Amino acid sequence: MSVGGLFVGLATLDVVQRVDRLPGADEKTVAGESWLAAGGPAAVAAIAFAALGGHARLWTAIGTSPAGRLVADDLASAGVEVVDVAPPGFELAPSTVLLGAGSGERAVVSGSGRPVAFGKIAGPDLSGVDVVLVDGHHEPLCRSAALAAGSVPVVVDAGSHKPVFDDVLAFATDVICSADYVHPAGLAPRELLASGPRLVAVSHGGSPLEWWTAEASGTVVPELVTAVDTVGAGDVLHGAYCHGLASGLDRVAALERAVAAATERVRHLGPFAWRAAL
Repeated sequence: MSVGGLFVGLATLDVVQRVDRLPGADEKTVAGESWLAAGGPAAVAAIAFAALGGHARLWTAIGTSPAGRLVADDLASAGVEVVDVAPPGFELAPSTVLLGAGSGERAVVSGSGRPVAFGKIAGPDLSGVDVVLVDGHHEPLCRSAALAAGSVPVVVDAGSHKPVFDDVLAFATDVICSADYVHPAGLAPRELLASGPRLVAVSHGGSPLEWWTAEASGTVVPELVTAVDTVGAGDVLHGAYCHGLASGLDRVAALERAVAAATERVRHLGPFAWRAAL
């Protein structure tokens, strides 16, 4: 039976350029390869969820600009249902990603810094939804989804702390932080359990992922592989974790599946070549 997930937050147009090394100040370089592709934490998590066989619904702002149309086409091709609540005149901001040819690591300049003026929005469609993910972008959408979820698990993608998390964490069941996550009050990630989540985890790229619950703690050790492209690997991890959770796996087993999916992603060069391997 297919499971359903609602993914709430950011979609971007990623301009990815593969370079031998990052240029210095006032230096020009030539990209060996370039891609234009849908990106953004919630969007890529939804793509991963769909690649694993789930029905992914993305609640976001895309609009009808040329960039928005490219992103919408990519999401449709990936099997993601898009609920676009972009206000009139909204133009999707591109993000620039420089991908190191030797290491597979990336540097990102996000174009998502300005808040979107949504106006009054209706609550999310939770029909057929077994898990909700919020990434902290588009705060009104994330807040609305977390409050409306009820008994549906709410996964927070805490790549960095967003102001809306102060409201959302009380409704979250699972929080997955990046290694760079810093809480403004100085709380260690595991201390977020006091807010109510059943699990808090911290991903560390190719190093072991750490996790905590009220009863236990542990690590998930990823397979050692040569990374050729790390763009969106954390987002793939989040989408795969949501799929595992929605499918009825216990939380540690879902984390193990998620780490395996993220590891598979970094083996493949390009925005979507990894999908068929999940």
